[in-house]
Amino acid sequence: MEEIKHKKEVLAFDRMLSLMEQVRNECPWDNSQTNDSLRTLTIEELYELSQAILDNNDAEICKELGDVLMHVIFYSLIGKEKGVFDIVDVLNSLSEKLIRRHPHVFNKTNGMTAEEVERNWERIKLKEGNKSTLSGVPETLPSLIKAYRLQDKAKGIGFDWNSKYEVWKKVEEELEELHQEEALDDNNDKITKEFGDVLFSLINYARFIDVNPDTALEMTNRKFKKRFEFMELKAKESGKPLQNMNINEMESLWQQAKSTL
Repeated sequence: MEEIKHKKEVLAFDRMLSLMEQVRNECPWDNSQTNDSLRTLTIEELYELSQAILDNNDAEICKELGDVLMHVIFYSLIGKEKGVFDIVDVLNSLSEKLIRRHPHVFNKTNGMTAEEVERNWERIKLKEGNKSTLSGVPETLPSLIKAYRLQDKAKGIGFDWNSKYEVWKKVEEELEELHQEEALDDNNDKITKEFGDVLFSLINYARFIDVNPDTALEMTNRKFKKRFEFMELKAKESGKPLQNMNINEMESLWQQAKSTL
């Protein structure tokens, strides 16, 4: 028998599987769960993991990864009960996919760059039955993340701009088209579409300057929230609620928040 390479990890995983089987069988709440009932909870766990990553909190990342793994095992237990798959099938499927999509590692195809690896990855996925290079992007992704992934997938087969300067020209072009439609002020649908084109081109530019647009926007969201809450606090301390201030008074507090935080 082949020696187990990751004995400590196998023991920990076996313990987790045993505990999950026990709670599935003996806890009324766990026993009542289905794929459908777990779905929104899984999404919540993924967002909590995302928040821990944005916070750069390693302890929370570890904890949230455990919660995500628990859901993977939970779905696998349900699959086993239905007789359609189990955790062994999940792990073996993943292993085979890793081998299949990394010929440069396992078949020793030497000298491939990261860009060549990415293009080869998309070619392999098409051979596996994907109807389109873009079919791997879930329809339910948030729009900003979806745009980033669609562009990244297209890049994977070589459909991309040559430089960030070309992309920025496209941003300026889309902004001008938005301004033109806005000036006409007679068709909100057209204005909405042009605004979408501006956002799409800005996301493209973010890729070229190595910025994740979703991360960047969330950082700005958090910054705005902290500054606004600072304004509310200072307004309360002054005895004049923020909603009773004029725009100049609010701007003064905003500048104070910027310099303080």
